[in-house]
Amino acid sequence: MDAQQPEPQARDDTDAVEVSVVMPCLNEAETLRSCIEKARRAFTEHAIRGEVIVADNGSTDGSQAITIAAGARLVTVAARGYGSALMGGIAAARGRFVIMGDADDSYDFLDIPKLVGKLREGYDLVQGCRLPAGGGAILPGAMPWLHRWVGNPLLSMLARAMFRAPIHDVYCGLRGFTKDLFERLDQRCTGMEFATEMILKASLYGAKIAEVPICLHPDGRTRHAPHLKTFRDGWRTVRFFLLCSPRWLFLIPGFLLVVLGMIGYGLAMPGITLLGVTFDAHTLLVASLAVLVGYQSVLFAIFAKTFAISEGLLPEDHRLTRFFEIVRLETGLIVGAAAALCGLLLILVAANAWRLRGFGELDYGATMRWVIPGVTLTALGVQTVLGSFFVSILGMRRT
Repeated sequence: MDAQQPEPQARDDTDAVEVSVVMPCLNEAETLRSCIEKARRAFTEHAIRGEVIVADNGSTDGSQAITIAAGARLVTVAARGYGSALMGGIAAARGRFVIMGDADDSYDFLDIPKLVGKLREGYDLVQGCRLPAGGGAILPGAMPWLHRWVGNPLLSMLARAMFRAPIHDVYCGLRGFTKDLFERLDQRCTGMEFATEMILKASLYGAKIAEVPICLHPDGRTRHAPHLKTFRDGWRTVRFFLLCSPRWLFLIPGFLLVVLGMIGYGLAMPGITLLGVTFDAHTLLVASLAVLVGYQSVLFAIFAKTFAISEGLLPEDHRLTRFFEIVRLETGLIVGAAAALCGLLLILVAANAWRLRGFGELDYGATMRWVIPGVTLTALGVQTVLGSFFVSILGMRRT
């Protein structure tokens, strides 16, 4: 990142700055001046000590000159991406409160006092809401039908369900937060997921979050299309949700598979006939597959969460901490070795039955009830031993 220091006259004042407005910019010459002027007008009308920072991400339409002429600070960010631009601008911010908003004139920067008011009340993050569900408003032509009625409501619902984020509009780009919170979040996403990452991590960190209604206006640009790509960025958001929540992606599905597999065992081991359907060795084999895949998914959830925490992608989880206090490396090794040993014994029982028959034909319905559980237990035991070593390696940076 290459930050260009502005000339003194580009600053809003020389006193201590309370609020820094950061606008990411990539060829926004049509609307940039209007956005800067509205932000500066909000400062003047509400006696806010503020500055406007334009984080330019490689504009070729003269946006840099417009920034300086309009009295804003220019920060040049070489690394491309929406998140990269914002991170560069926020890093240069001098205020203890930061307001971020797009420079396409779809957000009314005269709403800045609403956000600042909540921040002054002690909130760590104040999210704007454009959707009627949160009291917001969308002017005709301001948001595509698919975004308004499907994408935004669905993704916001997922954020509330999976991360308990108290917001109705996860994609709203106009928001305010404390500089302290941003530094604690240690954000990593350099693309459009940056805004979503902030919401999710703030929720996971237990930040105090508020939401204020705003009005979305039609995009003021006519020379180029919006930077947001519906399906590409929508999928990237869903993918990020899942990666940040191993519980939903791996743990819960894995646990359900294990439960289904155990139900299959309960039906197939005694050979129960239910509603005219007999559950036999084939059911046992499929049930074992469900148990193995489900257990592997559960292990992967533990791996993913441990890695994410050790790398600072997710905050510490007290449940995982308690889990490792109980289940240590030695515990996993003992349990895994015991399961593998039991599995091998079952296989030996089946092998002995084969020996007693002179290594001839067997009653597969009977012997498979020894072999399949034996193979499954052996595989689970080996998985547990290897998984215990691997999660201990992953957790070395935590301990």
